[in-house]
Amino acid sequence: MPLWVIFLIQAAFSYLGTAAFAICVNNPRRALHACGLCGMVGWLAYWTVFQLGAGRMIANVTGSLVLGIMSLIFARRKKMPAILFNIPGIVPLVPGVTAYQAVYEMVLGSVDQAIVYSFRVAMVAGAIAIGFMLTSLFAEVWTRIRRRRQQSKPPVITPTKTTSKDQ
Repeated sequence: MPLWVIFLIQAAFSYLGTAAFAICVNNPRRALHACGLCGMVGWLAYWTVFQLGAGRMIANVTGSLVLGIMSLIFARRKKMPAILFNIPGIVPLVPGVTAYQAVYEMVLGSVDQAIVYSFRVAMVAGAIAIGFMLTSLFAEVWTRIRRRRQQSKPPVITPTKTTSKDQ
């Protein structure tokens, strides 16, 4: 199968999964498309980095970082809280299969394998948290830079119009 077809399939299903979860958690209707886009872009960032040979943790940090930035952008544009876009958008990145395997191995009595899977789940969750933390850090730095630029600019003095009475 060509790579572009795989890319389109990844994009379509990540968008649909994110939008469906946003409906399930009762997000406002006007935020559904943006939620789907956030999840899709975050997943495609993860998938691309992972396909390029980076590890699962770096890919998860990248995906959640991109997702967080997209969430902040949509939050400002739509004048809504960023968490409305973060929570549904994170769904494609959550390691559900690995968590299922950990529980399955625990039920079967293979404690060693269950610990390995549980450790993977914890590492991925930590990587996602680090990505969101970096997003918050970048947003704070960006805001401070903007404020300093605005404060350092000299005030703009506009000439006042003179009327015939003033002359």
